[in-house]
Amino acid sequence: MRLMEPLASKIRPKALDEFVGQEHLTGKGKPLRVAIEKKELFSFILWGPPGSGKTTLARIYASALGADFYELSAVDAGKEDIKKILGEQRTENRKQLAAFSKPKILFVDEVHRFNKAQQDFLLPFVERGDLTLVGATTENPSFEVIAPLLSRCRVFVLNELSERDMEKIIARTRLKVTKAARDWLIAMAQGDARQAITTLETAQKLYGKISVETLKEAIQSKHLRYDKKGEEHYNTISAFIKSMRASQPDAALYYLARMVDAGEDPKFIARRMVIFASEDIGLAQPTALVVANAVFEAVNRIGYPEATINLAHGVAYLSQCKKDRRAYDALRAAQEDVKEFGNLPIPLKVRNPVTKLMKDLKYGESYEKYDKESYLPDKLKKKKYLRDK
Repeated sequence: MRLMEPLASKIRPKALDEFVGQEHLTGKGKPLRVAIEKKELFSFILWGPPGSGKTTLARIYASALGADFYELSAVDAGKEDIKKILGEQRTENRKQLAAFSKPKILFVDEVHRFNKAQQDFLLPFVERGDLTLVGATTENPSFEVIAPLLSRCRVFVLNELSERDMEKIIARTRLKVTKAARDWLIAMAQGDARQAITTLETAQKLYGKISVETLKEAIQSKHLRYDKKGEEHYNTISAFIKSMRASQPDAALYYLARMVDAGEDPKFIARRMVIFASEDIGLAQPTALVVANAVFEAVNRIGYPEATINLAHGVAYLSQCKKDRRAYDALRAAQEDVKEFGNLPIPLKVRNPVTKLMKDLKYGESYEKYDKESYLPDKLKKKKYLRDK
C-alpha cells in the first residue's frame, strides 16, 4: 500500500517568502534572511518551542545555499550515521574535495539529545568545515550543548507562533474549518503549527469534516496526547513523583516507562529526580542526592536508549528510601517570613566587622562559635523552621 505524504509535509514552505512567523529572524534586514540572501555558510542552532518552524527554516537555508542536506534526529542517531554522511572523505584530500563538491549541511533535530560523547565526536567535523551544523532544540542550548560546539554556532531564538500566524497556517491547508473549530484549535495548539496541522488532517480523515467535536476526538490519538506542554505530560510526571513519594517503586517505574516510550527528554526526568532527592528524602538519607546526581550525570553522558537503565536504577532506589521533608518545609516557612517581613535587621553580633567603623558600631561583638542564643532577627527570635522528628 502506498504511503500518503503527511499534510504538514505537503504544505511546508519551500522558500523564505512563504514562511510564516519569526519576523525578527526572517524579516527584511533580519539575520536569517540576510544570511540566506548572501548565501553565507555557517553553523547555527535554532532554539524554540515545538512547531515554531525550526526544521522548515533549516531546509530553506540549505536549499538557498545549494547544499547537500542531511537530516538526523538525535533521539536515535549516533556516530555511525555521521560517518555515513561524511563518506570516505580523507584528511589529505579534504581541501581538494571541498573545492569541487557542494557544502554538506547536517540538520540535527533535538540536538540537546546528543550526549557529550556524541557532541565531542561531531565537534572536529564542524570545526574543520567538513559539515555545517544546523541544530534544532526546545531546550536552552547553554545547558544542553557542550561549550566548544556552542562557541562555533550562532544561536537564533524562535518565538511561539502568534494567533495570527496560526490562522495563516491553517488557511494554507485549504481544509474547510469553521471559525469556532479554528479558534479552538489555535487555543489548544498553543503556537505549535505541526500539532495543529496534524490534528486537522486526522479529523478530516477520520470523520470527513472538521468541527470542535471532531478535533477533540482526533486529539485523543496516541501520538498527539503526550507533548511537552500538554496535560498528559504534567499528569505523568506528577504521577511519577507521587509514586516515588509514596514509596511505590512499581508505580514509579511504570510511569517512567510511559515517559520513556513517549520520548520524554531523559535529562528532564533525571532533573526531577535530583529535586526529589532533596525535597522528599532529604535528611532521612542524604546519600540519595548523591545517587540522583550520579544518575543525572550518567544520563547526560550516555543518552537513550541505555540511559533508561540508569533512570530505572535511580527510580528504584529513591522510591525505597525513607522520606523526610523537614528541610524543604523549613525553607518554605522561612521564605514566607522573608516575604512577609522583608529584610529584617540582622543581629549585630553576627554581622561582619570588616572596617573600624563597623567594629565601633559593635558589629561582631560578643560573637561565639557555638552560641545558644538565636541568630535570627529580633522579630523572629522564637521561630523554629526545621522541626524535630
